[in-house]
Amino acid sequence: MKYALTLVALLLMPLAALHATELQVAITGNDSNPGTPAKPLRTIQRAADLAQPGDTITVHEGVYRERVNPPRGGASDKKRIVYQAALGEKVEIKGSEVVKGWTKVQGDVWKVTLPNSFFGKFNPYSDLIRGDWFNDKKRPHHTGAVYLNGEWFSEAATLEGVTNALWFAKVDDKTTTIWAHFKRVNPNDQFVEINVRQTVFYPDKPGRNFITVRGFTMQHAATPWAPPTAEQIGLIGTHWSKGWIIENNIVSHSICSGIALGKHGDQFDNTSANSAEGYVKTIERAHAHAIPWTKENIGHHIVRNNLISHCEQAGIVGSLGCAFSTVTGNVIHDIHVRQLFTGAEMAGIKFHAAIDTEIRNNYIHHTTRGLWLDWMAQGTRVTQNLFHDNGPREDLYMEVNHGPFVVDNNIFLSPIALLDMSQGGAYAHNLFAGKIISRPELRRETPWHPAHSTKVAGLVNIKGGDNRFYNNILIAPASLAEYEKREFPSQIAGNVSYEPAQIAAKMAGILLQITVPDSLPAAKTTLVTTKLLGKTKIARLPYETPNGSPLTIDTDYSGKKRNSTNPTPGPFENPDTGPVRFRVR
Repeated sequence: MKYALTLVALLLMPLAALHATELQVAITGNDSNPGTPAKPLRTIQRAADLAQPGDTITVHEGVYRERVNPPRGGASDKKRIVYQAALGEKVEIKGSEVVKGWTKVQGDVWKVTLPNSFFGKFNPYSDLIRGDWFNDKKRPHHTGAVYLNGEWFSEAATLEGVTNALWFAKVDDKTTTIWAHFKRVNPNDQFVEINVRQTVFYPDKPGRNFITVRGFTMQHAATPWAPPTAEQIGLIGTHWSKGWIIENNIVSHSICSGIALGKHGDQFDNTSANSAEGYVKTIERAHAHAIPWTKENIGHHIVRNNLISHCEQAGIVGSLGCAFSTVTGNVIHDIHVRQLFTGAEMAGIKFHAAIDTEIRNNYIHHTTRGLWLDWMAQGTRVTQNLFHDNGPREDLYMEVNHGPFVVDNNIFLSPIALLDMSQGGAYAHNLFAGKIISRPELRRETPWHPAHSTKVAGLVNIKGGDNRFYNNILIAPASLAEYEKREFPSQIAGNVSYEPAQIAAKMAGILLQITVPDSLPAAKTTLVTTKLLGKTKIARLPYETPNGSPLTIDTDYSGKKRNSTNPTPGPFENPDTGPVRFRVR
């Protein structure tokens, strides 16, 4: 009888595994509850502790001040762990706490003194921003922050400098004192929050795969500087894993980065001496990691339809861990606009090693730099994105890549459209309304790979050229003249050039206004395909899709089918002539 019961139990186990649990979390709940609709849990973290592969965590309306550290991931793409906001309900997860008890110092300057125990093991007001390729502009910067009714105050360099929406802090052995300038208000009568957590949603260990995070408002993280040579911790981040889906969230007010698809940490973090050689060693350690940097183990993330803003390093950052991913439908703005510190790594999206990654249909504006693809953009496709009002740098920066990569059907409207310090790129059907700058980079040798692989096939510097420019619209000052100076010849055909008076292009809300000349439909072009583009000089690889099938650029910015024999130059197929408005979002 005992053996019969055991056999029945074993037979029923697969059925039980198929029965996924939905855990409920509510502000009115209790963490001793089972997580049912009638008896919800109180914290998202408690639900995370309980959730198993295949389970869903549904969080109901309210503000949750916690850091979610998922202790496990899903088992596969079909058996993930899903974290979601309840449909139609506003769910906020914040790395801040509300602070009262401010005392007036003088004028509009107030202070509050908190015991260090208030912060636990991590105190943002003693946590300096530092790391490879970081420039502090000769003053300290901390990961703390003060918010007045949602307004983000800047850190003052000195206590004497606490004026006009600035704050300053001192930390001793027992207490943390924060001074802040609250213009004409008593902060005790207002809503004042301060950073207390380094991150909002981030696993403390790598290898937590197949997690979905959707529908949340996530704010206020004391995130560290995230260079490509260190563990990259964002307000939300994947931490060296595979198969996350981050969708339909609002991500804002991160001291450094919003969403991180970055690398693991190790004892060599931030010790590259800001050198190319140091990053090569980082790549070698990634291949030797317990979870090696391979297509089977790392990346394949989907980041879609998020609103990302108010981050002082990057909206989305990723080194190595962003490979084989899809980033689509995101709106990214107000990135590194305060510019209290500087260095490298600042952009709406900043990726190292975006191998076989698709960056599609994103709207990036009012950032210091729109999209920066640095090292190993091989098999990458940048398509149907809208860029404007990015500066003082450029909409797109391609740095030390050898190709093949494809940039097609994009709209570049900032004063500098493209900074190209790469080779082996294919640019097709774009609208360039700003400068195009081409530079070689002979000082650094950077990797290229076998097709669709993370393995390093070789290291070589950038002589420049070996590009393809087909069927683009170039509005002065955009010009391809600099490519005549590059060592490797480029393929250039089907492009049309205009003066601004001939084809003005400007944004008006979600509409792009263009005066289309009569000459545009008459331009002689050809359909852009794998066969037309040929193979790159360095990698000797064709321009193809991530699965190895041939590439054909046969649709335009909005998805409209292109003429197969004579497609229209630029991002819009067969537009009317004269003044035209295109809905671009």
